Amino acid sequence: MPRPFGSTISLDDDFREQLLSLDRAHSTPQALLRRVRVVLAAARPDHPNNQQIADQLGLSRHTVALWRERFAVSGIAGLQDAPRSGRPRSFSPR
Repeated sequence: MPRPFGSTISLDDDFREQLLSLDRAHSTPQALLRRVRVVLAAARPDHPNNQQIADQLGLSRHTVALWRERFAVSGIAGLQDAPRSGRPRSFSPR
C-alpha cells in the first residue's frame, strides 16, 4: 500500500533561509534545486501530501517521497547525491 503522507518537515527560520538562498541562487545544480523545492513544499503550514507536492512540482510521487524521507533522516546532507557504485573514473575530468 503506498504511503501518501511523508514525514512531517518543520524548518526553523535559519534553516528555511538557507534553503531559500539555495533556491534563489543561479549556481545551484538543477538536481539539488528540485530536492530543495520538495523540502520547502513539504514544510508548508498546510502539510501537503506527497501527491500534492508531486503535482505542484511536476515530479512523481515516488521521487517526492524519496527526497522528503532522506531529508527527514539526514537533513541537508541527505539532499546531496549518494556515492555511485562501480569502478572509479579512469581518466581526468579535464
